[in-house]
Formats: sequence, C-alpha cells, structure tokens
Amino acid sequence: MLRLVLSGVVLLLLATPQGAAAAGPKPKKVKCKNKNYPSCLNKDLYCPTTCARDCLVDCKSCQPVCPPSPPIPPPKVSKVKCKDKNYKKTCSQQLLCPDACPSTCVADCVSCKAVCPAVPPTPGYSPSPPPVTPPSPPPSSPPVVTPPSPTPPPQEATPPSPTPPPPEVTPPSLTPPPPEATPPSPTPLPPEVTPSPPPVVAGVKRARCRNRNYPDCYLQEHPCPEDCPGTCEVDCVTCSPVCSCDRPGTVCQDPRFVGADGITFYFHGKKDQDFCIVSDTNLHINAHFIGRRNENMGRDFTWVQSLGILFDDHQISIGAKKTATWDDAVDRLELSFDASPVFLGKGEGARWQPEFAPGISITRSLDTNAVVIEVEGNFQIKAAVVPITKKDSMIHNYGITDEDCFAHLDLGFKFYSLSGEVKGVLGQTYASNYVSRVKMGISMPVLGGQREFASSNLFSTDCDVARFKGTQLMSSSNNFQHASLNCANGLDSRGVVCKR
Repeated sequence: MLRLVLSGVVLLLLATPQGAAAAGPKPKKVKCKNKNYPSCLNKDLYCPTTCARDCLVDCKSCQPVCPPSPPIPPPKVSKVKCKDKNYKKTCSQQLLCPDACPSTCVADCVSCKAVCPAVPPTPGYSPSPPPVTPPSPPPSSPPVVTPPSPTPPPQEATPPSPTPPPPEVTPPSLTPPPPEATPPSPTPLPPEVTPSPPPVVAGVKRARCRNRNYPDCYLQEHPCPEDCPGTCEVDCVTCSPVCSCDRPGTVCQDPRFVGADGITFYFHGKKDQDFCIVSDTNLHINAHFIGRRNENMGRDFTWVQSLGILFDDHQISIGAKKTATWDDAVDRLELSFDASPVFLGKGEGARWQPEFAPGISITRSLDTNAVVIEVEGNFQIKAAVVPITKKDSMIHNYGITDEDCFAHLDLGFKFYSLSGEVKGVLGQTYASNYVSRVKMGISMPVLGGQREFASSNLFSTDCDVARFKGTQLMSSSNNFQHASLNCANGLDSRGVVCKR
C-alpha cells in the first residue's frame, strides 16, 4: 500500500512541470508606479494569461491590462500618370490614388486627378421591353369583329350567343347597340403609343463611349448630367458622362472659353464681326460672332455662328443656319471645303472625305447638327449646332424672339502640332510661355483684346497676332462665296460673301 502511495507522489511531481509548461509562460509581476494612486501604488499584480509576459498596470482601476495592438499599416498608395498626349501640357505630373482605391485608380486627364474606376452601369436598354407590350391590343381587336352581329360587347370570352347575361336586355331588339359599339374601332390608337426609344429621355440626352481602347466602357450609354442635359460626352477613362463644354479647348454659349490650362474665361467680341481664335504657322481659325445688343450693358450678347479654318492650302467652313423655330430632327449645319459645298449623308457615322486628300474627314457624330472635322496630324474639331432656348433667354435676359433662336456652334478643339508661339483668343493658352491675362477670383472673368484679335472676314489672316504661313486658295474673282455662311454681312441674308 505504501509503495503505491509513493509511486503516485512521484508521478504527480513529474507531471507538475509538464502541466505548468502546457499552461503557458509564468505571469509577470507588475506594479503601479503612479503616486497619484496610493491605494494601488507598488501593489503586486500579475499579467493576464493573454499577455502573460507583456502587460501594463491601469493604476486607476488597479488592474493589469494588455497593451493595445499596433495599428495596421495603411495600404501602399500607388501613383498614376495621364498618358494622353493631348494633355501633355496640362497634366504631366504623377497623381496619388485616393483612399477609396489606393492601388486601382486611373488618371482622369481632363480634370488632372486620380479617380477610382467607375463600376460599369447596367445596360441602358431596359426601358425597351415595355414598348413591345402595347402591340397586344391590336390582335385583340380582330376577335371583336369575328363574332356574329348580335355580340357587340367588347368581351372576347362572351362572343357565343348562349351568354347574353352581360347585355341589360335580352330581346333581339337590342340590335341597335352594335352601332354604339362601333366607337371601340379607335382601338388602333394604342400603336401610336409605341414609338421606338429616342436618344432623348425626358429632355435628357444620352451619350456613349466611342473609344475602342476602353472595351469595358465602349458603347455604354449614359444620360447627360443635370448641368448639361443637352450636351455631354462620355469620358471613357472613368466611364462617366461629362459636360462637353467643361473640357480644356472648348468654346460654347455666350462665348465661354476653356483654355489649355483649364481656366475658364469669356471673350464677347462684337456681333457681326470676325475674330481670330487660333493662329499658328500651319493653322488659322477665325470665328464669326452673331448677337444682340443689350441696351443695359456696355457690350453685345454674342455667340459663335461659324468658323473659317485655313491649313496647308485648304479652307474649311462650318456654320449654323439662321433658324426661327428649333427642331432637333432638322439639320441646320452648313459646310464647305475649298469653296465647294459639302453634302454629308444622313445618319450618325456618315463620313465625307475629299478624293485628293484622304487625311481630311468630316463625320456626323449625331444624326443631325453635330460633326467631327479632323485633319490627320493637325487638328480635330467637334462642332454642334444648338439654339438659345426660351429658358436660357429668360435666365440671362437675352431677349430672344420667335423670329430667330440664334442657332450657334458649341465647339471642342484638339490640336496635334501647335508650336510654342501659337496665338489667338484660344490658341494663346497653348503657347509655351502663356500667362493668363484674365482677372481671376470673379464669377465671370472676361478677356479683352477685340482690336488685337479682329479679322476683316472669315478667311482673312490680317489680325494683329496672325502667324499663318500656309498658301491660301485663290479664287477667280475678288469675292469668295460660301453657301449660307454668315460671314460679314450680318443676319439679314441667306447667302454669305467673304471679301478678301
């Protein structure tokens, strides 16, 4: 018996160190050293098992506590850079990704900011199924005609004669009601309620990404933002709609310019006159201004009605026809190339090119009133004819009447080979040594210099800042006619004559 007891004691002694080892490290003894807590000062305390060898004393509660875990290091922030050569001057620096997407952002060259990639929206054709449902009423109308004459009620299931309960009186004398039932013949009206879905939904136009280099966004349709419900385009990089007139290199509205530096300014010029907006050694662009005199202000309300473009030994003109009542479906564009009218085919994508100059093209970007003019290696111009709406006239007090909605051009420019000495209202903002003369910090910064930029006609290169060296096309007469382009003779005539 004694032998058994001794063996048990030995086993217990052998097991104790192993159990202690299994239980973890021995708790560390710690003490409060803060004299402001005398009740806890130098009191022996032992670390909890969760941090047996590394704890602190909370003197206020007189309890040992584990130290806070170290903070998680922030994710590594990536840098991106705009790779579009068209924004080389305005956005060449590296951009830090935002916190929302520290390693997956992309560069938006327009705003020169790093942005999170947009989530591809759901296809925009979901509303198309509803229009297909209305055609169901037409097939129902033939069954109404097939039953015998004594069955005038519109219910399809009651044509058999054994179901006369629906009529109020059963006698056959009720044959006159059928003539009264003839009014349901207007049932063909429902088909009129099923038009094909237009590009404009509730007054808001839609735009698509047209750049095949962005397959995730290519041809996705987006509604225009509230700020520009009628004129927008899709930034394929962020796959989101942006206002066309907010990009660098645009001229819109009561001429509102956005320079290459992204600074917005106004150049009002003068109605019925021409001004040089770009002038370089192989590109010269004049703009013809139309407008209304505002007696309460010291200037005209003006808009760009047409452009005269000179390059190499060619000339292109584009203008907006004088229009009383605006209709989006009616084309109000006027185009010419080297003094000959250009007639574009109908529909979006219709393209025109001169046989002897394949690098020049004019393409419809919409079914009507919008084109892209491009000369390879030189420039690209997006032009759209737009009216002054009654709402615009009311807000800005333009005084537009029903006789003329002052159709004008909204323009977007891209230049591929400008020199560092380029001039013009817009062109100077692309110069290498350009410093803005616009007074900043005001709601409507205005650029002066009417005399400096004034030209004698739409194709003249006689403005004070002209730099054009190309050879102008000479015509057989002293007058140079362009179909309906309002060049220098005001708003009264249909045809336009630009005098050299």
